[in-house]
Formats: sequence, structure tokens, C-alpha cells
Amino acid sequence: MEQTNFQTTVQQPINSGFITESTAQEVINGIDLSGKIAIVTGGYAGIGLETIKTLVSAGAKVIIPARDLKKAEKNLVGISNIELEKLDLINPESIESFAEKFLASGRPLDLLINNAGIMWVPLQRDRRGIESQLAVNYLGQFHLTSKLWPALKKANGARVINVSSFGHQMSPFDFEDPNFEQREYQTLLGYGQSKTACNLFAVELDKRAKEFNVRAYSLHPGSVYGTDLGRDEPIDLYIQMGTHDENGKIKPEVEAKLKTVPQGAATTIWCATSPLLENLGGVYCENCDIAEIDLGQIEHRYDDPSTIRGVQPYSIDKENAERLWKLSEEMLGIQFDVE
Repeated sequence: MEQTNFQTTVQQPINSGFITESTAQEVINGIDLSGKIAIVTGGYAGIGLETIKTLVSAGAKVIIPARDLKKAEKNLVGISNIELEKLDLINPESIESFAEKFLASGRPLDLLINNAGIMWVPLQRDRRGIESQLAVNYLGQFHLTSKLWPALKKANGARVINVSSFGHQMSPFDFEDPNFEQREYQTLLGYGQSKTACNLFAVELDKRAKEFNVRAYSLHPGSVYGTDLGRDEPIDLYIQMGTHDENGKIKPEVEAKLKTVPQGAATTIWCATSPLLENLGGVYCENCDIAEIDLGQIEHRYDDPSTIRGVQPYSIDKENAERLWKLSEEMLGIQFDVE
């Protein structure tokens, strides 16, 4: 594929000064978010919970939209300066209702962190016929961002962060059959496609929004131990990947290389707050830096998390990004006019 100027000049590491083991608190050290307002989807478990704790510690007010309010209330006990609201990303009416309530408050939105996601689900479709991982992981965030656009623009310096995954390497976006109506469904292909879409969304949103001083980013949090995301993964696959022994127990040498939850939230916080990104956007990040493009030179081994890195060119391609934006509007029946 021909390399565009975007990919060759912007999508490359900038030597941020942080490392793979940096934590969210280390990244935010010295940054004051007093008076800033953030929305973090899925901010009540795993790296999402660590993200909201970190933002609150720096002075931000954080709104947490949650599908499971009971679980969220339990996990958020003792955390101040937060608001909890109902939101189900697979339900368009729920997205509209949440966004309308926030816009009615008249507040600007400084940070929108699209963190919520699902993985390892069997073939399920929403009532529109959209495959569930695509609906939740990508189209839900596209819809939510579109409805919150007036508040993002009002902030005059907002950032939109899409928590993606190395999983984007499992599949490009299938423009001909995104909902697995013609091809055989494989859950990892659905997941990979949804995460590729998150990356492409950041590329196109940044292109359209930067004249309004809104920048967009996507990121891989790393291979993180202790989150809920892999809870439904078949143990046989873990064994096949070389991360677990024949008894289904994670190998100590693999566990030692995995990120902790505070380390897993670090790249989200870096994308949300780093001054190094003030004039950069539309990039895919990892390990608190901009990722390198994977042109086949990286050997990926799941039993060595340090090799789980890099971004596929198809997931940051400008033509793909523009095409996906138009398709997303068609699938959702909305217009996302950035103006």
C-alpha cells in the first residue's frame, strides 16, 4: 500500500519520556485538570476505573455512563467529583438520552474517553441487525461522539480518545460484509474489525475536527492482567497461544511481563493530557507514545507481551477512514456534521 504523508510524518514515536511500565499516576504527575470535565465510558471497571481515579486525582470532574448501574455504584464508592449516568451503547435511544441530558447542562466537554468495549462474544445482533462487537465497540462511540460534538467544540481544546487494541491486527474493516451476513462469523474477526474501526474513526475525526481545536487519538492499552475483558475467552485458546499451561493456569514468566491495571491506563491518560500532543492528532498510540507502523517487521508472540505492538497501515489509512465515516452515518441513520 502506498504510504501517505500522514502515515510517514505523523505516525511514529516521539520519545515521550515514558516507558512500558509507566503508570497512569506517573503520566499525570504535574498536570492540573481543575475545572475540566471528562466523560469516560466503562469507567467503573478495569482500566476505565483506573482512568477515572487518575483524572479525579488531578482535579477533573468525571461523568461515568454505565450500563450496569448497580455494579458501577459498588465500584465507585468513595470516589469524589464524579457523576454516574445510565448508558447502553448498543441502544441508540440510550445514547441520545444520555447526550441530550449532558448538552442540556450547558457544560463544555474537555475529554471524551471512549473506553467501553466487549470481546469474545458469540454472534449476536442488535435490533438493527448490527453485529454486537461492531455496535458496542465502534458504532456506539461514533454515535455518542456525534451527539456530544457541540460540547466538545465548546471546550476549545477538547480531546477524544478511543481505547482500541492490538486486536485491530486481527482484521481490517470489511466494507462489503461488516455484519457477517455473507461470511462465517469468527468472534476475533468481529473484535478486530471493531478495533480497526476505532482507529480509523480517530483518523477521520481528527482531520475534520482540528480546525475547531478538537483532536482525536486511538490507543492500545497493552496486555493487561486483571481486567474483565478476557473473562469469556476459551481456556484452550490461551493454552494454544502459549500464555497458559495445560492446566489452564497462566505461566509465571508471562504474568510477570503483563501490565498492571495502573500501567494499562497510562496510555489513555497520556493521550488525554500530554502537552506533547497539542499539535498532533489522528494517531494510534501505545506505551505512552505514538506507535510505529507495522510493515511486517515485528514478530508478534502472545507469550511475550513486549512484542504485541505496532499499528497496521490499513487501520490508519485516510481513504479507509473517510469511507468508514460515510458508512457509519448510513448504518446509524444519522449525520455527523463537524461544523
